[in-house]
Amino acid sequence: MRRTRRSLVTLLALSALFALAGGSARAAASEWQADVAFTIDPVEVPGVAYSARRAIYRLLDPQGQAIGNPMVTFPPDLLDLVEVPPVPGAYTLEGRLEDAAGNELRRATATLRFDDAVPPPPAPRAPGRWLLGGEQAILAFDPATGAPPLSGIRGYEIALGRAPVQIAAPTDRVALGLLPEGVTQVRVVSLSGSGVRSEPRSVSFAVDATVPTVSLQGLPARWSAGPLELTATARDSLSGMEAAGPGGPFTAIAVDGGPPTAAPGPIASVWVGGSGVHRVRFYGRDAAGNVADGSPGSPSPQVAAVRIDEEGPRVRFAVAQDPGEPERIEAFVEDPLSGPSAVRGSIAVRPAGTRAHFEPLPTRVEPGRLLADWDSDSYPPGKYEFLATGFDVAGNSTTGATRLHGGRMVLVNPLKAPVVLASKLTGARLFGSLRRASGGPLGGQTIAVEETFAAGADRRRRTTYVHTAADGGFTSTFGHGPSRDVRVSFAGTRLLGRAGGAPLHLGVATKVRFRASSSTAAVGGRPVVFSGRVVATGARGAVAGLPVDLQFRYPGAGWSAFRTVEADARGRFRYAYRFSDDDSRGVRFRFRAYVKGREGWPYEPGTSRPSSVRGR
Repeated sequence: MRRTRRSLVTLLALSALFALAGGSARAAASEWQADVAFTIDPVEVPGVAYSARRAIYRLLDPQGQAIGNPMVTFPPDLLDLVEVPPVPGAYTLEGRLEDAAGNELRRATATLRFDDAVPPPPAPRAPGRWLLGGEQAILAFDPATGAPPLSGIRGYEIALGRAPVQIAAPTDRVALGLLPEGVTQVRVVSLSGSGVRSEPRSVSFAVDATVPTVSLQGLPARWSAGPLELTATARDSLSGMEAAGPGGPFTAIAVDGGPPTAAPGPIASVWVGGSGVHRVRFYGRDAAGNVADGSPGSPSPQVAAVRIDEEGPRVRFAVAQDPGEPERIEAFVEDPLSGPSAVRGSIAVRPAGTRAHFEPLPTRVEPGRLLADWDSDSYPPGKYEFLATGFDVAGNSTTGATRLHGGRMVLVNPLKAPVVLASKLTGARLFGSLRRASGGPLGGQTIAVEETFAAGADRRRRTTYVHTAADGGFTSTFGHGPSRDVRVSFAGTRLLGRAGGAPLHLGVATKVRFRASSSTAAVGGRPVVFSGRVVATGARGAVAGLPVDLQFRYPGAGWSAFRTVEADARGRFRYAYRFSDDDSRGVRFRFRAYVKGREGWPYEPGTSRPSSVRGR
């Protein structure tokens, strides 16, 4: 017999190929089919004989009872298709050849195995846990629920996601090999001996081939001044880090080669203390068992350095003052671990032997050194003590009040040579001198001359500089402008003290120009026009509206005001006066303008030159 479109049954052993894990095809002893129609090879059943005149066929049920009447054919026409009842079972087909006399020439039989029953679904079982990346995936089978079909279970059809279908022989375990990372769905059906598929069943395999990602919190960027609590946090996107008892995920931290501190789940904390550089290892194990602890076959753990400096630096002042820089205060900061800070530190001063607060000085911070310039001229004579505060990189601070040789940092003020500055005004000219208090001129020094102008002036302040001659003297001439206070000062040098002269005042009278339109005036005739201008050099904004008194006098009398007018924005004024008194005839009058000033006018009172007018 042979199988064409339907299953072919022969008396020979037929081969059935089963796709086994790593296996090859093997022969089956017999074969079932799920179709009631069987194709017969008459060469085999009933066979071939030259003198055969007819072939007689009989179909027997599984109990050996004949089904229906025998079937007769006449060569060369022989039976090639037989249908069995639609009841699963192993049927027998008998065929024999007879000659013309009815003698049996040859007999042959074939078993027709029919089974169209659906087998019970398989009971596949995954490990129920996450697999490691290099771990074989084993698909296990529990006993199926329900009786197997008559044809039995040929095997299982297995599909891995979209992967090709695999056929496995009946077994309780199937090795699927190494699966990709993630979750793989495995679809399994049972195959009966006749090839009928059961309902599918699916299981999932989860593979995690990656160690957890672990981060360390609480790690300082540089140095810490005290103990630190470090917290390791593990994350795993596949099998996860949820605590699940002693064999489940954990997170661990180890300090300086000691035993690790491990905690179930994704978080572990530890305190690190003591000055020095500490080596911290941290890692985690996920639910699949991936771990980076450095054990054989595992990656090395992550490592971090923790720097702790719990001791403050050592702070001391320089052994002595620099003779060329007596006001420079210098302190040294030493720290063997984190090192001295390059950004923090201060120097302060107070009168020695008092409980007054230390007054901070402007301090420059350099690596290992603090520098302050003490403006000793601003402090009265006496003893002063200093305090330096130094920091290390970790933030520890220490104060020091002694020099490198151990003595206290105390200075006696004045540190610099005192000087005497003298000055005086003679008109608009300034005279002065600069000398040492102990005697001796100071030549080649710079003297500041500060002019503070009276209110109403166009400018408030002006400073000019002059230099002392070899004898210590200096002079300066002031230009035009409003009244002003004058102060002369010497800023001092690194070795000479600061000094200031006595306050001086330069008063400048108001300058007024005045004239009369005529030197004679007729009584009852045309008026005489008096006009003029207040010179407002350096005070243009203050002259508008300035009162100007017009005054007169005659022989034997004093000055009297007869009219007050106001200057305009340019300082000009004008007034027409008519002579009306007959007693004025023949009298020679003198007229002038007088400016007393007002608040906001930056000049002293001033008068004009008089003008004469004779009455007629």
